[in-house]
Amino acid sequence: MSDDDAVDVESADDEGDAARTNGTAEATADGASGESAASDDAGARAESEALAAAVAEHDEALAREVAALEADLAETREALRERDEEVEELTSKLARVKADFSNYKQRAKRKQEDIRERASEALVERLTPVRNDLLRALDQDEGSDLRPGVESTLEKFDDVLAEEGVEAIDPEPGEEVDPARHQVMLRVDSDRPEGTIHEVYEPGYEMGDRVLSEAKVTVSTGDGE
Repeated sequence: MSDDDAVDVESADDEGDAARTNGTAEATADGASGESAASDDAGARAESEALAAAVAEHDEALAREVAALEADLAETREALRERDEEVEELTSKLARVKADFSNYKQRAKRKQEDIRERASEALVERLTPVRNDLLRALDQDEGSDLRPGVESTLEKFDDVLAEEGVEAIDPEPGEEVDPARHQVMLRVDSDRPEGTIHEVYEPGYEMGDRVLSEAKVTVSTGDGE
């Protein structure tokens, strides 16, 4: 083998070694690149799983919070419903109490007026016989010195009765008989129309629309001369 041939062989060997070296380096680089990509994928999956877990945990917490709020809302609505019922009940009770109090005041007022009226009536019932006695005394003592004093007493007495709202029932002869206000004592022959008053024996008394005592009268038969 010549020297030139030996040089060519060595050169070829060197080129082969360089190619192998380059191939090994490229393979090493490709492997490293693959491992890096795999590592990146694993990290992405881990990050994704962690994010998914965090979202799930957040969703669960949010669901619990929503459930708690719904429970609070339901409780608040129930409390408001109960309060509205209580307000309605108290309002109704207040209306009943006000109505009862108004009715009580009206009853008390009527009772007070009735007591006052009855008291006045009792007084008048005691006084009217006295007045009638005075009238009879005047009829009997026309020529007596007692007459002026009796007349004065009778005048004052009549003033008291008038202040109490008492009026005498003293019909005129010839008037029609009123059964509600006149008591017929007897019938007499008279030239007055039949059934009319001939004479007032004793006056009666009335207070407002209430007759305290009827006037005692005689009635004509219409057969007088």
